[in-house]
Amino acid sequence: MDAYTGTRAPTTPLDTEALTAWLTRHVDGFAGPLEIAQFKGGQSNPTYKLTTPTGVYAMRTKPGPVAKLLPSAHAIEREYTVMKALANTDVPVPRMLALCEDESVIGRAFYLMEFMEGRVLWDQSLPGMSPAERGAIYTEMNRVIAALHNVAFAAVGLAAYGKPGNYFERQIGRWSKQYLASITVANPAMDQLLAWLPAHIPASARDEDEVSIVHGDFRLDNMVFHPTEPRVIAVLDWELSTLGHPLADFSYHCMSWHIQASGAARGLGGRTDLAELGIPDERSYVRAYCERTGRHDVDAVMKDWNFYLAYNLFRLAAIVQGIAKRAQDGTASNERAKEAGAAAVPLAELGWQFAQRGH
Repeated sequence: MDAYTGTRAPTTPLDTEALTAWLTRHVDGFAGPLEIAQFKGGQSNPTYKLTTPTGVYAMRTKPGPVAKLLPSAHAIEREYTVMKALANTDVPVPRMLALCEDESVIGRAFYLMEFMEGRVLWDQSLPGMSPAERGAIYTEMNRVIAALHNVAFAAVGLAAYGKPGNYFERQIGRWSKQYLASITVANPAMDQLLAWLPAHIPASARDEDEVSIVHGDFRLDNMVFHPTEPRVIAVLDWELSTLGHPLADFSYHCMSWHIQASGAARGLGGRTDLAELGIPDERSYVRAYCERTGRHDVDAVMKDWNFYLAYNLFRLAAIVQGIAKRAQDGTASNERAKEAGAAAVPLAELGWQFAQRGH
């Protein structure tokens, strides 16, 4: 995983002097000189480690000034808003320190947050851990996503964070447009999903009372775990967050049970040794989430599971297709972007398999 963890020199130069001056004015206790390193992980918004004599910070920015941004993508302002709102909830997030929307400072918008020292885990099978340790990690992930969906979003100031109603129609429409704007190779399964999904939205997905904060990319490697304890100390990468259907968010998280091990985020697809590893099977994991969120009928949730998985695989394929397009255009923030973008076709093919089961 060395290609995805740790830091490197920034891929595009940053005006250290201008950044230091702005942060000195806007962040209490900030003082240079400043050292900047870029985290290797992540395919969308670059993230940097800022080191000063008195502290360490994390900075997240939009892609470099030359990037052609897709509509509504790279919304770091929304990341800042949602994490700041969640500060006093059961959802662990870093402390937000400053947001700069003035692109004249370093050529793009950015925000500064507390640096969280801990473990980022990439492989869903958690190699090197005991069965008890693995089980504790999965229990903690389940607790955190349930805590997120249980947040009274209006009470924390996020009543206007997303549009009301028709969540799946809007999301399918949005990702269809983003996909069509970034096609680089033929993808017949994606074409099938583009037509199938809007025509097969189940009643459970149309329930207007089912609204929560959704993270949009809730997965193992978007969490920072305590250095030694099975405890999440920060959920990161809120770029895709909004108000929406909690089962859309949770089923996205559960895709790791179906995606094969490849690239950085290694899934559990095809493994038959989960019990031996101490990792819950998917249905048990869904049941635990249902218990934590007050759902009493696991069968009702699983009845439409094929649709939810097909939808999320379509959505993920659209996201990685955008990465592939940025790699082709030379604006991707990660040098492994081309490899990640190549996953769009197999993801769509797996999504189409779930869609066919859902007929």
